[in-house]
Amino acid sequence: MRTFRLALAGSVASLLMLGSAMAEDVVFRTPDDAMKQGISAFNGGYYELALPAFEALEPSKPQIARFYMARIYGDNEGAYTDHGKAFSLYKSLADELQDVDPDDDSLAPIAAKSLTAVSMYLRNGVAAAGVKPDVEQANRALQRAALTFNDEDAQFELAKVFLRGEGPDITVAGFEDQSSKIANGRHWLSRLSQAGHPGAQAFLADLMWRGKFVEKNPTAALNLIDVAVANAPPSERVWIEDIYQNIFCNAGEGVRQQATGRVAEWHNLYGRRPAVRDGKDGLDDLAPEPVRTCANGELVRPMGVAMPVPAPQVITSGPSVSPQRTSVIPAGATTLRPAAAQSAPALSSSSPMLGLTPSGATAR
Repeated sequence: MRTFRLALAGSVASLLMLGSAMAEDVVFRTPDDAMKQGISAFNGGYYELALPAFEALEPSKPQIARFYMARIYGDNEGAYTDHGKAFSLYKSLADELQDVDPDDDSLAPIAAKSLTAVSMYLRNGVAAAGVKPDVEQANRALQRAALTFNDEDAQFELAKVFLRGEGPDITVAGFEDQSSKIANGRHWLSRLSQAGHPGAQAFLADLMWRGKFVEKNPTAALNLIDVAVANAPPSERVWIEDIYQNIFCNAGEGVRQQATGRVAEWHNLYGRRPAVRDGKDGLDDLAPEPVRTCANGELVRPMGVAMPVPAPQVITSGPSVSPQRTSVIPAGATTLRPAAAQSAPALSSSSPMLGLTPSGATAR
């Protein structure tokens, strides 16, 4: 079976390579056909197939076509990286869709993502397009994406900007208040983490682990990053798993045991499953993720996955107990408090997020 799947994987790759050579000659029967191929090829990373499809789609569905082309040109890992083109496309979309209804399910997300991309480009400038940094415009674009369009990715970027002490000015008694920016950053991370945003959960877990901007809480950090890994889409898994590996490998046995007792609770409260592949291409059993290990060789695993349990040890009871009585205890087992006695993670909407200092406190 394994040989068959590997052969099938090779066949699929060969077909895609053949399709690449013929991409420029493809004629699509309908715009929907072009969009399906474009998005499918884009998701698979086959930009040489995606670009002709989106170019064919542009006359009928220009916003969708230009948005995906901008993403291709803005991908540093691809063969078509051109940040000048990416910025130009994002900027034209942001300008064109500035008055779109935030409830428009088809165009509002494109407007929000384009504004977020424009903001990130403007914050540092775009040398390839001759665009100099413009922090004020970057802040306005990001705020509009985060607040007007309620875009979670924009809110996440806004949180990171605030935690750097940047972003829109927040004044108190006529003076800029840096601590208020930090508090706003914590607010957005807390809100997004409660809603299941994997990037925010991973970022906040790292802060909790290090005790930066929030109270240090290793157990909550391990629980939260475990949820983030489960929530993460394929495009975000690498950096989120990097954080998980760091926290998991450096967590002591006591921290791990406490976190293990709350795995199901945290996942039920803050889990958000990413889209699942249908597996119809026959490649579903070929795991693309790298096998991660700690420095001591220990396998990095999700908190809900138990390691093989060693053979039980037979421990003879002490002298005060009848010699006929023995207790069988698995090695490494500990006595756990009853479930009712365990406190729930303080991430509920009715209480402050665990590890966050009060909103008015000064960040460290």
